[in-house]
Amino acid sequence: MLIKCENVSFSYEGRIALEKVNFEVEEGDYICVLGENGAGKSTLIKGLLKLLKPAEGKIEFADGFSSKFIGYLPQQQSVKKDFPASVWEVVLSGNANALNGLPFFNIKQKKRTMDCLEKLGISEIKDKSFRELSGGQQQRVLLARALCATKKLLILDEPASGLDPVATNELYSLIQKINREDGITVIMVSHDIECAKKYAKQILHLASKQVFFGDVKDYAETKVGKKFFAEDEE
Repeated sequence: MLIKCENVSFSYEGRIALEKVNFEVEEGDYICVLGENGAGKSTLIKGLLKLLKPAEGKIEFADGFSSKFIGYLPQQQSVKKDFPASVWEVVLSGNANALNGLPFFNIKQKKRTMDCLEKLGISEIKDKSFRELSGGQQQRVLLARALCATKKLLILDEPASGLDPVATNELYSLIQKINREDGITVIMVSHDIECAKKYAKQILHLASKQVFFGDVKDYAETKVGKKFFAEDEE
């Protein structure tokens, strides 16, 4: 068990935004979080990142693991795209949680940065300015940055939003590769039903409460699963 949510509820401005969430995250899982807008998906992510405290229930982490070691890729619109930094500098900053108060990155952290650049196929653009990149390249850079922060868990919030179909497929393939080859657990918020069917191992469906959690195959047999999958086929 990597993370366990037990009867977790969150409140926002005096009202319950998400209630009675119960699920466990195991190492190597690939969980897709589905739901309409306002269903509580972002609220849950904030809770897992310890940016929001549960109103009820508890979130437990495995021994030796904490939210500090989660690699996080937020929604595109919440990321500043025009800051004057190189690709190398952006990705290197993902190691900040391992500095432990030291002012400089060490050789090990710089090697980790280069490994992540190579894994995502962007080592040849490491000296380019981040703001000069295409949207697909920027997302690869930000994914590499998130990967530098963790060896256990990536949380991705609509990572392919705004990308063209080619860049979207490339990004999803990279995420799958990280999950399968490195054994890194993935929790991904998405409206992309096709992505959920193709890549996820488990589905967590929210509608201000937990509607379903389990294998994709079992989800497809539920009423809500049939509805969502049918909408994708239209």
